[in-house]
Formats: sequence, C-alpha cells, structure tokens
Amino acid sequence: MPDNNYFSRRSFIQSTVGLAVASPWLAGSQVFAAEEPSGYLKGRLLKTLKIGMVKVEGSLTDKFKAAKAAGFQGIELNLPGTDLDSAKAAIAESGLRVDGSVCSKHWDIRHTSASAEERAEALRILKQALLDTNALGGNTVLLVVGHGKDGAENEIWERSVENISKALPLASELGVRIAVENVWNHFLYDHEGPETQTADKLVRYIDDFNSPWVGMQFDIGNHWKYGSMGGWIRTLGKRIVKLDLKGFSRKEDSFTKIGEGDLDWADVRLALAEIQYAGWAAAEVRGGGPERLQEISANMDRVFGLV
Repeated sequence: MPDNNYFSRRSFIQSTVGLAVASPWLAGSQVFAAEEPSGYLKGRLLKTLKIGMVKVEGSLTDKFKAAKAAGFQGIELNLPGTDLDSAKAAIAESGLRVDGSVCSKHWDIRHTSASAEERAEALRILKQALLDTNALGGNTVLLVVGHGKDGAENEIWERSVENISKALPLASELGVRIAVENVWNHFLYDHEGPETQTADKLVRYIDDFNSPWVGMQFDIGNHWKYGSMGGWIRTLGKRIVKLDLKGFSRKEDSFTKIGEGDLDWADVRLALAEIQYAGWAAAEVRGGGPERLQEISANMDRVFGLV
C-alpha cells in the first residue's frame, strides 16, 4: 500500500492536527513566532493537486506519473466516480499517493437542501466517498456543504450539520476526515460584503459538529476578496486539516495564478507558522500539461518559501 512510504493514516492525522477527545480543536491562539521564521514550512508541507488539473493524455497512471514528475507528492481524486482498480494501479505504478478526495456532486446534491430525499442522497454520496478514499489510502474528503440559496442561514446550518453528522461514525471508523471547504456558496459570509469579514462563523459552524472528524480544507485565495487570509488562518487554527490554494487580485476582482495578484502571502506564511501547520497543500487552479504542472509546483514552492 502507498501508505508504507508515509506516516500511517492515524498517526499522520494526530501529528498534524492535534486531535483531542475532550477538546477536539486545540487552541490556535498560542503564537508560535513573533515574525516569520525563515523556511519554517520546509519539510512541513506536502504538495498535492486536483486530478482535473492534469491535462495529460493517456491512462490514469500516465496522469499520476506527470503529477509526480512535476514535483507533487499526492493527488486528489473525485470520489465516488473514479474506478478504484485503475486508481490502485496508478498508485502502484507511479509511486504517487492519493492523499484525499473531493466529494463528487456536492454542488448539485446538497446537505443544505430543503428536500429530505436530496439530503439523504448527499449523505449516501459522502459515505461512499469516505469508503472509497479509505480504500485508496487517503485521509480527507473535501466537502462543500451546500448553498445559501437553500434557505435562511440558521435553517441550512441546522440541516447540514444534522445530515453530515450522520456520516461521522463511519469517518471515525475509517480514520478519514470530512474537510469542509470555504467557497463562494453564499453561506457563512456576506457575498456582497466588504473585505473586512472574519472566519468567526466558520469557527462556530465547525465547532457545532463537536467532532475531531470534521475540519476545514481552508482555501487560501477563495475569500481574500472578503477578508484577511492570514487572519482567517489564525482564527481557524487547528481546525484547518488541509490547505487549498490559488491567487486572487482585489484590484482586478479575479482569481489568478498562485503568487500573482495581491494576496498577502507573507502574512499567510506567518499565520501558518503561528498555528504550527503541517500537512498537505493542494493547488486548485487552471491546470495543463507537464510544463504547466511544473509551473504550478514551482509557484507553490515560491509562495510557501520552500525554495
């Protein structure tokens, strides 16, 4: 199994996110460094990316090999929906691990839906994603919990927490965490609001599960339009179990390549040092062939100070 070359799943989770039974989220307020320690993230970050970014012709194995050649240590698949036998063969033949997955259909079949039937289907898909991710050696399932258009905030908050919580016994049994992503879904932030918004609602939402098996796959870039990414990282603290990243320009009001735009990467690095983050960082930008993948990998190295 690919896990032989890395930490075991359970020890990896425990070492990177500090699970605690009595208090699932260790306080993120303890300042680790007064200023950005030089090279702090070297050796503490593993680079991954979404399978859809790998625009390489051929088999899944060919795609895995291209990602590894570009400098990535892992890849995230869309699950369920990927043939597991093909994925296992790609892992074995490329040496690239599947570190986690993106829950398929989560935008269309939502845990916030007013329809009980749709919520039941969303739960079924999430449980299958947990099973498939575990079968491939991964330890997180990225989840968009729903959309603000499904009702008032308090209603969809309650619906989604109740529905997702039904998957927690399975997540615990498998050792696979549900990693909620901060996205432009009109939920837990003001989509028409200013750039001074905080992550306070996200904190309360994650804490409502009262479980170490629900955390954040925090997307650095998705909400730079609305707040300080360094500030959000500090507020979320140990709730962050994985990172996504892209660039964003407030001036141009658009997403950019990693490292372009006006996102404050120096403050992001400092914030990650302060919460003592260690683990996976996933690129989520426009992909391409081998040269583009190498560019993405190099951009990640630069913004995280890995070179």
